[in-house]
Amino acid sequence: MPDLKSIPDDVKWRLAAKLAALLPAFYDRAYRGVVGEKYDEIEQEIWMELSRMALEIVRDLLLPTSTASELADSMRMVMAILFGPDHKSETLEVSKDGAIVLIRRCPLLESGHNLGVGGPSTFYKCMALTLTTVPQLNKRYSARFVRTMCTGDRQCEIKIQEAKQPVKDEHKKK
Repeated sequence: MPDLKSIPDDVKWRLAAKLAALLPAFYDRAYRGVVGEKYDEIEQEIWMELSRMALEIVRDLLLPTSTASELADSMRMVMAILFGPDHKSETLEVSKDGAIVLIRRCPLLESGHNLGVGGPSTFYKCMALTLTTVPQLNKRYSARFVRTMCTGDRQCEIKIQEAKQPVKDEHKKK
């Protein structure tokens, strides 16, 4: 019988990531009927907390986050680590202060579909994680979903751009 050390790291990663991608679908199937309409709201809180893990991954690996393109590449790396080597994506740099993460294959979505709970509920998870993580990595930037496979698009497109600064109300100063 092989011991844990004899199993290649890439096999362990693939298997662990597969389980990680399945867990949200298992919980969705088990709890959505019991919790009802509040399920997505509750689950989003969990995925927002997961952004702390994303931040830890970026810090531990010393991934760059100074520009939109660096942020996009670092987010892609985090997603691949969290969801496994079957997560397929690329970065498009659209300007000095803007980049797009294209996701072509998502194990989280695939696992949900395979268990009958994919689509919009998967989007809420990803949205909570992504929209929370990007400004934590660099407060000058925000993320916005342009297209999503969860809602029927061919691929996901997440735009990373400079965050809009709040408009100061001059009348309040007077």
